Amino acid sequence: MMSITQLIADPIFILLIGMFIVVGGIIGMKLHPFLALLLGAFVVAWMTPAAAIEQFGLDKGLSADAALQLSERSIGERIAVEFGNTCGKIGILIAMAAIIGKCMLDSGAAEKIVRSMLRMTGIERAPIGFLISSFFIGIPVFFDTVIFLMMPLAKTMSMRIGKNYLLLVLAILAGAVMANSLVPPAPGPLFLVGEMQIPIGLMMIAGALLGIVTSASGYLFATWANRKWTIPVRDSLDARLEDIRSNAEKDDKQLPSLGWSLLPVLIPLVFICAHTFVHSLLPAESIAAPSAVLSATISLINFLGDKNIALIAGGLVALILLVKQKRESKEGMTAFVQAALMSGGGIILITSAGGAFGSMLQYTGISSTIVEMTRGYQMALIPLAFFIAAVVRTAQGSATVALITASGILSGMANTGHLEYHHLYLGLAIGCGAKLVPWMNDAGFWIVCKMSNLTEQEALKTFMPMSIIMGVTGLIVILIAAQLLPLI
Repeated sequence: MMSITQLIADPIFILLIGMFIVVGGIIGMKLHPFLALLLGAFVVAWMTPAAAIEQFGLDKGLSADAALQLSERSIGERIAVEFGNTCGKIGILIAMAAIIGKCMLDSGAAEKIVRSMLRMTGIERAPIGFLISSFFIGIPVFFDTVIFLMMPLAKTMSMRIGKNYLLLVLAILAGAVMANSLVPPAPGPLFLVGEMQIPIGLMMIAGALLGIVTSASGYLFATWANRKWTIPVRDSLDARLEDIRSNAEKDDKQLPSLGWSLLPVLIPLVFICAHTFVHSLLPAESIAAPSAVLSATISLINFLGDKNIALIAGGLVALILLVKQKRESKEGMTAFVQAALMSGGGIILITSAGGAFGSMLQYTGISSTIVEMTRGYQMALIPLAFFIAAVVRTAQGSATVALITASGILSGMANTGHLEYHHLYLGLAIGCGAKLVPWMNDAGFWIVCKMSNLTEQEALKTFMPMSIIMGVTGLIVILIAAQLLPLI
């Protein structure tokens, strides 16, 4: 029987305490998410034994001395380091995204794109247009980048048609979530195909087909949720309703051209796609070729294709577009950028605190505990792959860690076991499982909340169940496909 000391140090118990503090603090006590997440990170870090932290370091490949030093860090230092690591990953992205979004709204670029899309799709099919767009944009770029680029369009579209804001937001999320989980060269699936030794072309085709089906199930939930809950576009510093309405009333001649309007979105998208293409799809010998022209081209792509540089370039073009449209003075531009960054700064703080909380959970050894719990489990491999990825994702918040953990456990089974189907299906099951369950320990959850202006409760009852439905739908489709089309 487990003693009190063992219970307190158990990663599952620590996880439950952390969940109680964060969810209870935000929803029950109405704490600001930044404070609730930092409090949750502090309690989790305080409860985590030094031995668990040291073992976590060893599992990550650190030397014995480095792992020991990690375990000897103070609680405050551990939280601050992981807070800074998360901020380093998303800080510039969010700041520039706030500028791009506000520029597109204030210059009329978002209004121009929305009018052009409405002419193509019609009002009733506009959400499907958003779903398809976010799915294909989500293949080469990170999930958060899709959210940054498309949320301003959702706000403008909803103001334009006077309804369906929640449907537009969820349509964007449904497409981006599944593309980023299943279709290389998205970063997660790209790691997965290497670890599981799945042919990348086969994963791209199967992932795209499965992504279409799962996104469609998410869209069906989104239409139901949109009928059940009416969520309006809310006023915010980066997207004032007054400005959106003003642009909606303008004549087409007063708006920028469609080409100029698309540039702030297309420039980062093209740069990031080029970088992904060079490093994911070109043969290694082509990249290593001694040609001076090719070498210079690859160096330029590496520079511009960095997601931070790409978003900065998009931000600069967006500012030029705004100046071109409004001819504002230098003082006016300074005030404008400050308003955008005030909005972005809050998102950065909350997201970074969420990253610190998730990292403190990882330090407990929760992933290793889940590995041990499932090591001898004799259930079928496809549901097992889904289950491991889902539990790891829910426990510590990172889909990437869930992919790494599940593929690490199952790669040996896939390569040595006598499967009755192609091990592609195990990889797809891991990708679907890694989408469950997004909540407060996930930095992406906070990006979704703050960019869309959904409250935490609204996101928990819309975005979270939609992700679960899409993941479970994917599992069902995979099980059927493995029986009907084993590919061996």
